[in-house]
Amino acid sequence: MCGKLVTVILPAYNEEDNIQRASQTIAAVLEQENINYELLFVNDGSKDDTWEKILAESSKNSRVRGVSFSKNFGKESAIFAGLSEARGDCCAVMDTDLQHPPEKLVEMYRLWQLGAEVVEGVKASRGKESAAHSFAAKCFYRLISRAVGIDMSRASDFKLLDRKAVNVLLTMREKHVFFRALSSWIGFKTAEVEFEVADRAAGTTKWSTWSLVKYAVRNIASFTSLPLQIITFLGILVLIVSVVLGSIALYQKAVHTALDGFTTVIVVLLFIGSIIMISLGCIGYYIAKIYDEIKGRPRYIISEKCGK
Repeated sequence: MCGKLVTVILPAYNEEDNIQRASQTIAAVLEQENINYELLFVNDGSKDDTWEKILAESSKNSRVRGVSFSKNFGKESAIFAGLSEARGDCCAVMDTDLQHPPEKLVEMYRLWQLGAEVVEGVKASRGKESAAHSFAAKCFYRLISRAVGIDMSRASDFKLLDRKAVNVLLTMREKHVFFRALSSWIGFKTAEVEFEVADRAAGTTKWSTWSLVKYAVRNIASFTSLPLQIITFLGILVLIVSVVLGSIALYQKAVHTALDGFTTVIVVLLFIGSIIMISLGCIGYYIAKIYDEIKGRPRYIISEKCGK
């Protein structure tokens, strides 16, 4: 092996069926290209034998290392734990299920050698998704793209970062991080590598519809204040509606054509009440995020490590 070291970070949650396959496949690709590497698996509090599989791979290949959390902290925490523990001159992040093609790592590494400091893996397509999921994803990335100022419609967690970029990310102290957006937000010399999302090598996705909704809401709140601006817009809208309805009511009163009944009043009150409750819920969510930040708890807790 020659050249500078690349650390491949592989977050893993209940991926016992994919650890060996990922380790051997990625290692074979990089060794064939004579790229100096280490594989760093981050066990995100898995409930299966993921950690035991990582230990087994580490005993067989000295270039495989592992970190295990005390419980499940989420993929973002696993990525940042990997960045913190990585020894490489550059770091690549990819999925353990091999939906990110390992052969693209070589292309990313070569672009980094040519001077790119952030190499983005962008999706040629989103793979197999339902219509509802695809629509929701488009709405989510439209909001994030507006916040970041960069088109993230095809963004992914599949990236390669120079050590300089990694160090900048590690200085960010917020607890609720969105790696996919932050790695674009920091800037630096950027290149792109297009890839097709492959089918999972084994097992099933760990993302339910509800978990994806929570993921989207959490990351929107952590990266943009746009929902609070929407509240302002709704307030203006309610004001306009109130002025119009009030003007109509006063005119009818003046010309003695006002009708008895409370239908309009009830509808207006329900409309305004709904807007108020939605607004309070949105503001409350942001306050809860502030509360989580000021508690100062760590993003993750490491219980075990393996590898040299």
